[in-house]
Amino acid sequence: MAPTSSSLCLLRLSALGDVTHVVPLVRTLQQARPGVPLHWIIDKAGHKLLDGLPGVVFHPYDKATGLAGMRALRASLPPGRFEALLQMQVALRANVLSAFVPARRRIGYDRARSKDLHGLFINERIPDRPGIHVLDAIGSFCEPLGLKQTEVSWDLAVPAAAVAWAQVQWDDDGRPVLMISPCSSHVRRNWYADRYAAVANHAVTRGWRVVLCGGRSTLERDMSDAIQAQLSTPALDLVGKDTLKQLPALLARAALVMTPDSGPMHIANAMGAKVLGLHAASNPQRSGPYSDTRYCVDRYDSAARKFLGKPASALKWGTKIEFDDVMQLITVEDGIAAFERYVADHRAG
Repeated sequence: MAPTSSSLCLLRLSALGDVTHVVPLVRTLQQARPGVPLHWIIDKAGHKLLDGLPGVVFHPYDKATGLAGMRALRASLPPGRFEALLQMQVALRANVLSAFVPARRRIGYDRARSKDLHGLFINERIPDRPGIHVLDAIGSFCEPLGLKQTEVSWDLAVPAAAVAWAQVQWDDDGRPVLMISPCSSHVRRNWYADRYAAVANHAVTRGWRVVLCGGRSTLERDMSDAIQAQLSTPALDLVGKDTLKQLPALLARAALVMTPDSGPMHIANAMGAKVLGLHAASNPQRSGPYSDTRYCVDRYDSAARKFLGKPASALKWGTKIEFDDVMQLITVEDGIAAFERYVADHRAG
């Protein structure tokens, strides 16, 4: 095998929110080590979102291809060994995939975050720092390389054509936009159509425009139709009409994005939009919008007490409380109060 090169390989397959969290690490590495080749093993959806990120060679892996796909991915990598593999995913599939990546240094998570035999596939670990945001945990993967992530910046690769598409979806008439992306892929994190509609109706009375966005799944279509049916004024319905390349540009046009813990939450934050995050199943301090949680609804502690019988402070960091009806703890009044916090701060509406 050829000698070790100075290039680095990042492995993070999914999900959209998590791959968005990796981008600041990419920026940190590029700033500290300009010219060092960066390779990123990523899933198909993440690749669609981030394709074109300057200075990164992507190697998409389709989970459906199994071991054959892993062997094909190995063949696509440059000759020789990487200086280091940053193995940023602990799921068993990702751990096995990492074995196909030749690297002298194999940097993974601390023992507290490890699972699915993660420790067998790495030879170094990031520092164990409980109580930090997912993005900061990912950012700490540069520390074994002697670096420190002191600034967080994204600058996602949003093509001009995507920005142009977003600009023509509605005329800028001066009304602030409340964009509702109502669904997470984790169904128990999702709020309820009547409650989304109640907050949207309130926003309309305050002079706001309401826009619905989302993917092409039946769940998202049905949820959006149910919201639309309960609105006093029809929303602009863009559900299923954008691509993953257009989504960041679309979210950036919103003054406020209302969403559960989801990929669009983190993409919106990366694009500079404020987020009205709806948290009961997950802790906003760990997985909420990184830059600003002022407009989030936080019922995580209430969920911990109701479903687990203890306060959130007594839970292991990162515990999910994904029970049926956990999102019932977030009321319409909670959503309106969060909306009004934004209005008060920005004098909008």
